[in-house]
Amino acid sequence: MRSETIIDRLHALHPKLIDLSLGRMHALLARLGHPERHLPPVIHVAGTNGKGSTCAFIRAIAEAGGQRVHVYTSPHLVRFHERIRLAGNLVAEEALIEALEEVERINGTEPITVFEITTAVAILLFSRVPADLLVLEVGLGGRFDATNVIDPVATAIASVSMDHMEFLGDTLGKIAFEKAGIIKPGIPCATGAQHAEALSVIAACAAELDAPLLARDEAWRMRREGTTHVFTDGAGTVAIPELGLRGAHQPDNAGIAIATLRAWNPPWLSEDAIIRGAAAAEWPARMQRLRGRLAPAGPWELWLDGGHNAGAGAALAATLAEWRDRPVHLVIGMKQGKTAQGFIAPLLPLATSVTAVAEPGQHLAMSVEDIMAASGGIARPGPDVAGALARITREEAPGRILICGSLYLAGEVLKADRPA
Repeated sequence: MRSETIIDRLHALHPKLIDLSLGRMHALLARLGHPERHLPPVIHVAGTNGKGSTCAFIRAIAEAGGQRVHVYTSPHLVRFHERIRLAGNLVAEEALIEALEEVERINGTEPITVFEITTAVAILLFSRVPADLLVLEVGLGGRFDATNVIDPVATAIASVSMDHMEFLGDTLGKIAFEKAGIIKPGIPCATGAQHAEALSVIAACAAELDAPLLARDEAWRMRREGTTHVFTDGAGTVAIPELGLRGAHQPDNAGIAIATLRAWNPPWLSEDAIIRGAAAAEWPARMQRLRGRLAPAGPWELWLDGGHNAGAGAALAATLAEWRDRPVHLVIGMKQGKTAQGFIAPLLPLATSVTAVAEPGQHLAMSVEDIMAASGGIARPGPDVAGALARITREEAPGRILICGSLYLAGEVLKADRPA
């Protein structure tokens, strides 16, 4: 597609793929006429794990309330267009091309990262298409992320864990400080279950800015009663029969979304919108059941999750602990540079078998040998997803297969799983 050609060309504008700074972004937005000042109300969402799911819940609840919602997320799994949702629809190719060419022309040869320029493209499009809400997901960190150029009505910080340490710092406190950079003076910030070190930093940042902090188990609670999830805050209680996103960690993300929206308190937000939206939420590669070309026949279930760090490993382990009724077979592929051992370790005691893969076409795939080493020699070589699925279904007792470890792997799997 022509848009992909333009994006590839933009890579030449700056030598670094990631260079956290707001100076280049502010300068480009000024040359564009400050589109960031002409947006619908913005909810800004950061976090290491769960921020995409939190965005999905916020969007679904708002749409259940009859609202038109813009959404900006990253990375994409199959097509770049997934990153920009305009009033409910993925951006069209021609609209994306026009905006890319306009921003490229106005930026000229000024150094700027691809994420910065595509974020500027998204903001420009969001400023020109009417909507009632913009859900804006942080790309990396928060304080110096390219998205941190807006004035939100509310912010949210999902679970903070160790990831991207080379950019954000080598302790939970340092990483939490970067995430808390999206908090704005006097603007409410909701957060879910957090390690004490991370929460103390977020709370300090919020207090310094006089921003109300809506922390789980302090300002709001989410408990389970049978199959129902019960959310409670100062405004009352909502019983939610079903969550559209699966996994033991998703009630926390749903709670963050609800707490954020109730802190903003728009007139359309109702108990009915919360219940229907929570059930309708969708987010690819987050405990997603696959039923396409890859799904094995017979009594097997095939699942996909893009979690890839220690926090995600712990969250997945909580889900696997609920799957003890059937064998669980893990197929793990990861990105180079990730701490594979931290992700894999909590999963090993819950798996019947573990297979390491490096999918052809997977961006910066970690080698099968390195994944096997990180598993302590427990994982077997795939060497790819097709080979792993063939052997598991041939040699193992029927159960659930979970492909996990990388959003880049998830993208390749979704491409392969699409109907012919």
